[in-house]
Amino acid sequence: MLSVENLSKTFESKSGAVKALGRISFVVERGEFVCIVGPSGCGKTTLLRTIAGLQTATSGVVTLSGRRVTQPPEGMALVFQDYRSSLMPWLTVRKNLLLPLRHKKLDKAERSRLIEESAASVGLGEFLDHYPWQLSGGMQQRVAIARAIAYRPDVMIMDEPFASVDAQTRADLEDLVLQVRQRYGMTILLVTHDVDEAVYLADRVVVLSSRPSEVVEEVAIAFPGQRDQIATKELPEFGHLRAHVFRSVKGVSQGTPTHAGDLPAAS
Repeated sequence: MLSVENLSKTFESKSGAVKALGRISFVVERGEFVCIVGPSGCGKTTLLRTIAGLQTATSGVVTLSGRRVTQPPEGMALVFQDYRSSLMPWLTVRKNLLLPLRHKKLDKAERSRLIEESAASVGLGEFLDHYPWQLSGGMQQRVAIARAIAYRPDVMIMDEPFASVDAQTRADLEDLVLQVRQRYGMTILLVTHDVDEAVYLADRVVVLSSRPSEVVEEVAIAFPGQRDQIATKELPEFGHLRAHVFRSVKGVSQGTPTHAGDLPAAS
């Protein structure tokens, strides 16, 4: 679905060139949920913005469904960290959800159906005529997720989407995204600084090094059955995986990365 090959990004400044991304390569398969983690300041958001075509790579190639990404592609939707700046406060929830559909060739009835179904899927069916400022922070982020769902993207990219909400709301939104993924078979690429979140959500965790970032390792995540905030996190495998990923992130920030071979096999 999504391929990143030898991607690098260097910013020019008055004090000289700053290399944010080294040579980064990984793939995201159709229907897969991949989380990206790494040390603070390693360039995770820069990576997502480059993958999404919001800024030009210095070198390397990003392809979505076999097509090279040189600008924001039609088959991609983004959910940003700060819901307060990504929603239009003067528009109702309904009109915010309408925004990505305005350029699609859909009749009015189909647009309404997509909007109402997407709002209902995140528990906001009764709030379509409210304004974002009338909703809590968690509900506003649900609006942002619903807007991405309404677009029916091939892949949804999320940049630390739960970082601005409290712990309980964060857990609720994590489970919401898993439900959305299951319902729509959506491919998701999510950046997070929270190792527990990455291990809980992902099929695979990609660990980045310090800047200029490169892929240190990719850790496969396999838990039996549906994931649950309590039951899954009580599994011994969860503890092993969390410790390994955290050790890897901490290690690369201190120059002593771990290796995939150090990880106990998950059952």
